[in-house]
Amino acid sequence: MTIQSFRIGVSEAALCDLKQRLAHTRWPDTIPGSGWTYGLDLDYMRELCDYWMNGFDWRACEAEWNRLPHFRFEADGMEIHFIHARGRGPAPLPIVLTHGWPGSFLEMLKIIPLLTDPQASGGDPADAFDVVVPSMPGYGFSSRPTRRGVDSFVMAELWAKLMRALGYEKFIAQGGDFGSDVSTVLAWKYPERLLGLHLNSIPPSYRPDPDGAPLTGEERQFHADDARWYEEKGGYCMVQVTQPQTLAFAMNDSPMGLAAWIIDRFRDWSDCDGDVERKFTRNELLANVSLYWLTETAGSSMRLYYESRKTLLHLGKGERISPPTAVAKFDKEAPFPPRSWVDRGYNLQRWTAFPSGGHFAAMEEPEKLAQDIREFARPFRC
Repeated sequence: MTIQSFRIGVSEAALCDLKQRLAHTRWPDTIPGSGWTYGLDLDYMRELCDYWMNGFDWRACEAEWNRLPHFRFEADGMEIHFIHARGRGPAPLPIVLTHGWPGSFLEMLKIIPLLTDPQASGGDPADAFDVVVPSMPGYGFSSRPTRRGVDSFVMAELWAKLMRALGYEKFIAQGGDFGSDVSTVLAWKYPERLLGLHLNSIPPSYRPDPDGAPLTGEERQFHADDARWYEEKGGYCMVQVTQPQTLAFAMNDSPMGLAAWIIDRFRDWSDCDGDVERKFTRNELLANVSLYWLTETAGSSMRLYYESRKTLLHLGKGERISPPTAVAKFDKEAPFPPRSWVDRGYNLQRWTAFPSGGHFAAMEEPEKLAQDIREFARPFRC
């Protein structure tokens, strides 16, 4: 296992190729006046394409990101990109933050300084963290898997090795989306390493002890709502779970196709009431899409859905996730199980419901998420 410093820098040829492809986008037709009825609005996407070609500055993004300490960690035949930002305080607590799909390490850029240097935003330096933000295999600047079965269990093992290589025997794990899967597996399989577990979503495949108490009315309603959500909004998931490689041919060849697929999720899952730029700037949206495009990780990222359907978070009889757990429930994150359902399998110590925010909590509500993490972590600092 080796760790080396890393600097972000893509080739000029790749940026030129992107602009050429954008300029030659073959636009679909639409029903006049339909707007957002059938998906993303054609006029909006044309405007976004023009800005991507003529306004968005990838090099400025690189310069900003490279102000943070980036590294690559080699283990088990893979190279994992990560940020390791050390805290400014008397005794920073280590925490690993894990992103999901269709996000990236960029999700965490706003929350990193809030956790590493709380005093700079009016907080207590005693609440400082050493923050580790890995890019999952197949995402961003981490290597793309070349073997089957690289799922959340494999990633949890990699994270455990990474944290040990950084000198952290015990730490906190935090995540949403697939990050909640990886973080939960860390707590499940490495309970002696986890000081605490903080989640802003619950893994969809999570099932507690099947011999537990009968479902409550609230829990039955959640399962009905969950099934209805996947029927109405889960088309993306069914494709990526069953045929990610088929979709990858389009996503890896058309930058506007990739942008539509990703930005539609940001619009649908965030607390934006249909106006995606109410929560995210165009630069934020295009930085994330460009990262997928320039690293050619559209296909490898979607493949995680296929891999994860084979390794489910189903707890056995009498089994629980033992490390202390906190859940931050942001209003528009759906479907979200009731507290009683989570408490069946997790050692739930804290449950905070926020009246705003959605799926991309670290981007949408970084201050609220950071404060919830700080308050949860204080008992572990003795």
